[in-house]
Amino acid sequence: MPPMRRIVALGALTLGLLLPAAAALAHEEREVTLPDGSGSVPAYRQAEPDLLVCKSDRPDFDRRIENFPAALKQRNIQLYELCQQKGFRNLQEAVDKVDKPGMTIAILPGLYLEEPSRAAPTGTCAKLPARWSDWGYQILSFEQQQACPHNQNLVAILGKKDLQIEGTGAGPLDVVIDAEYRKLNAIRADRTNGIYFRNFTAQRTTFNSLYVLETDGFVIDKVLTRWNDEYGFLTFASDHGLYTDCESYGNGDGGLYPGSASNINDGRGHDVPRYAIEIRRCKSHDNALGYSGTAGDSMWVHDNEFYDNMVGATMDSLWPDHPGLPQNHAKFENNKIYNNNRDYYRYTRDGTCAKPPAERGYEKGVVCPQVGVPPGTGILVAGGNYNVFKNNRIWGHDGSAFHLFGVPAFIRGEESLAKQADTSNHNRYEGNVFGVSPTGEHRPNGRDVWWDGQGTGNCFQADTGASSPQALPVCAAAAPGVSGGSHRWVAEPVKILKLYLCSDFSAQDARLPAGCDWFGAAGLGKVEAQLALGGSLVLGLLAVLFWYRNPARPPATRQSTDATSQKPAYEAQALPMPPPETPGPGKSAPAEVTVPAAAEPAITADAAVAANPAIVADPRVTAAPDALGAADAPGAPGAVTADAADVADQGALGAGNASGAVVSDAAGGAGPAEAGGPGLVGGRRARGVGLVVGTVVGVAGLVLDVVAASVDSPLLTAVALAGVAGWLVCLGAVARRVRPVFGWFTVVLGVLTAADAFDRAVHLIPFIPLGPGWVRGLLTGVWVLWAVVVLAPRRRTGERGVVG
Repeated sequence: MPPMRRIVALGALTLGLLLPAAAALAHEEREVTLPDGSGSVPAYRQAEPDLLVCKSDRPDFDRRIENFPAALKQRNIQLYELCQQKGFRNLQEAVDKVDKPGMTIAILPGLYLEEPSRAAPTGTCAKLPARWSDWGYQILSFEQQQACPHNQNLVAILGKKDLQIEGTGAGPLDVVIDAEYRKLNAIRADRTNGIYFRNFTAQRTTFNSLYVLETDGFVIDKVLTRWNDEYGFLTFASDHGLYTDCESYGNGDGGLYPGSASNINDGRGHDVPRYAIEIRRCKSHDNALGYSGTAGDSMWVHDNEFYDNMVGATMDSLWPDHPGLPQNHAKFENNKIYNNNRDYYRYTRDGTCAKPPAERGYEKGVVCPQVGVPPGTGILVAGGNYNVFKNNRIWGHDGSAFHLFGVPAFIRGEESLAKQADTSNHNRYEGNVFGVSPTGEHRPNGRDVWWDGQGTGNCFQADTGASSPQALPVCAAAAPGVSGGSHRWVAEPVKILKLYLCSDFSAQDARLPAGCDWFGAAGLGKVEAQLALGGSLVLGLLAVLFWYRNPARPPATRQSTDATSQKPAYEAQALPMPPPETPGPGKSAPAEVTVPAAAEPAITADAAVAANPAIVADPRVTAAPDALGAADAPGAPGAVTADAADVADQGALGAGNASGAVVSDAAGGAGPAEAGGPGLVGGRRARGVGLVVGTVVGVAGLVLDVVAASVDSPLLTAVALAGVAGWLVCLGAVARRVRPVFGWFTVVLGVLTAADAFDRAVHLIPFIPLGPGWVRGLLTGVWVLWAVVVLAPRRRTGERGVVG
């Protein structure tokens, strides 16, 4: 890693170490091993079942099948009669009888509470030596799960191969496996290569309805999961998987969670030979997240619907101890992602989620979010690489259709500096349809893209609408081509601060960070608006102070006396000592007029002064050095020369005490500008008017910056920055005549501010590792301190003003 990149990464690491501990909580599991990839996706078998499961309540059974098609109804009646003779009354009993690969269990219509499995653990199972997770459950080994299968699971399928479990009803709701919030998992399939689930419902757990772990080859077909604290479907550390025609709703985290899928494409570009897990034709709605993919690697997600969640889909590298981080190679295509605007944080806020799960009202639409996310988002990628989002239709989101930001490696437990910026790279967004439903209804998103600006090789389609930033790199026709791409090591500074603040969410502590619009902050209550307001107040005050001493307010240079102090006017007003004039090429130095000592305290020049712009001040007054350390005159001690133009400039930016020096015309009425001629007067006035106009534009820009942050408008932010840039350039142009270093620094800062506006709204500036916002922000801090020093009043006799 280059030295500068190490420094930037170290800075990000230092900031990140301040992240709240709550950000480290997620799904916790034993140490797992990813499959070797030798398995395959199992096929559905239509042969007669080997084992039957049914209930004994015939009236309930008859009621459930009465509206079935005739053939299906007759089939179920036959199976029911056979099941009453040699079947099982609970699914777990049938699973325990599976003694060879390739067996099929048929579950007849009914409600399965699995009463023998519901009891709390006793004996040695109640005292297992295992670590407790932050969520309040033990992290059990596979062997401990075998010894105590119902400590956490209503139905435990452990080590069975090629098993098929199928409901025989007309739809998933005809067979219901209900944990009634007594177990973490309704069904756990652990190391069950070739497992096939079909046509039933699993519901009401304190974690997952259907959990598949360390499995090479599985299918979830026409299964419904609902009303769980965490996930509907959770598949973890698995390969050769297929979700098809499934549905999930009412879950506090993800409806579908294919976590830590086999990392088979790690190290590849966009040339992917196969995906580990396919998800197709599923519906996930009314969850915190429709799809959750921590380390969701090598996923092919297509032809699904994600709607009415807080966020339609997420994939991330946020949580430690998940194999396969950072997340990579998910492909989303041909999905419908819409209206994900639910705000379930109100149930955290009003205390509903503090009740026991059975009392929260999940069945009535309550969802208790377990994660902090921005509601109103279509797809969120937090630290993913080489993901492709193509030909999706995405509409009706209050926030962003796509949300992308980087995640430093230390968040996932990687401390190497070389890895800190290894996420949010090479993600492609192309061919998606924004803001229009399949029926042609116009339903725009609040913005099409929100991006923190970090990463390499990220690109977006050319027809992207409103976005933050407005200027985005555009995808070329073929991967990995990018037009106008960027290579930024860290995100925009304000967005980093916002993400840091918003990460302080905690479901366990019911903590909703104030100032984060994810949790209800709006207008000036948002952290970005508060930052903009604070910065604008500081710069606005400095702008007003500089304007107050501008060239449009001509310095009083006539020979006069203050009525109360009886001091000369120039002394009473603390006018600056004029700087020397350097003759230009071909010009001779103007004649000097020496004022006799007897002319104290009011010094009157003779008639020659009226035609000559330079004078020599009272020889009894010795000029002090200016703020840059330069003496006021290169000539003889005690003599100060000045041209009229520079004298005019002294009033531009404040004044010190010019005691003992004055210029006047022979009549005692004309000042130095008049003596220098009308051209000099015009120059002074032009500079003065320029600074006044620049100040007005700058202050307007500062106000607009606050408004833009309040309403989250990147275009307004860019316009605001352009206004501030204009003010800084005008101010610097005037200041450089008498304080050249400060003046040129101000001009450079103005140019950087204009570059920041250009970078945000017009085109990303290539070949720079940090956005202009970072450099501008750091230099603005230096400039503010310098400006305060420049504006500080000066009291010493003969010293110059703030810029002269």
